[in-house]
Amino acid sequence: MGAGHDHHHAAVSNAAHRHSGRLWAAFALLSTLMVVEAVTALRTGSLALLSDAGHMFTDVLGIGMALAAVAATRRADTDPQRTFGLYRLEVLAALANAALLSGVAVYVLVEAVRRFGDPPEVLAGPVLVVATLGLLANVAAFALLRPGARESINLRGAYLEVLADLLGSLGVIGAALLIALTDWWWADPLVAVAIGTFILPRTWRLGRAAVRILVQAAPEHLQVTAVYDRLAAVPGVAGVHDLHVWTLTSGMEVASAHLTVTSDADVGAVLTVARSALREEFQIEHATLQVEPRADPGDCGAVEW
Repeated sequence: MGAGHDHHHAAVSNAAHRHSGRLWAAFALLSTLMVVEAVTALRTGSLALLSDAGHMFTDVLGIGMALAAVAATRRADTDPQRTFGLYRLEVLAALANAALLSGVAVYVLVEAVRRFGDPPEVLAGPVLVVATLGLLANVAAFALLRPGARESINLRGAYLEVLADLLGSLGVIGAALLIALTDWWWADPLVAVAIGTFILPRTWRLGRAAVRILVQAAPEHLQVTAVYDRLAAVPGVAGVHDLHVWTLTSGMEVASAHLTVTSDADVGAVLTVARSALREEFQIEHATLQVEPRADPGDCGAVEW
């Protein structure tokens, strides 16, 4: 097992825990505004505001799942049966987040198209006030989540949702102003469609990233052939087989490989150089490397996947 595993395990765990305070603050803020927006949307008949409230609901749900994943990871750190912790929970949460947000976007698009035939009147004043409050809440949540968005796919999911919701609030404000000034009721479903079409591509990208991790595909930024060539170039290595590279969770790349070495190779030196190369050149901190004498690779009992 790679020498840097325990250190990296703690680093990833601490990265998630470090942002839990920001998550709680964003969760409380957006929960309050979500209720206000939903109630106002139902009373004013604004589909745009309702879509924004629905989107904010997925923000709240996504952040709640992120908090649950952080708590579960903290508990799993003390369970010897969970040798990799529960890091995959945040990936599952991100996938569920993407699915829910896609559902909201599709509903808004369908409802908006239905309303184009006969757009209902909308009370622009209350919509404008509440949408402005929603914008301020999203700006605050955006600032709270931004530091952790680069470290965790789950936090990135919540961050992207808040970013989209921030732009959605701007759209709702624009629609409310347009309705108040011109009585052009089509502005409301048009903004709802704009919000829906803005959301979908981003959620699909998030879902694709989560699925890629769950099926244990190699990270997109890393070429497996390059890893193979680098390991094969380590002095004393005669061959490389059973090489696997995958992502455990955000920022934690994992590799395993069998290294066939020459009869005069220094096994300790081979492992040191190989692990150093993986860590420094490919940012793979956790590597399980099996060293074997030069022989037919089939003799080691390797499983070809």
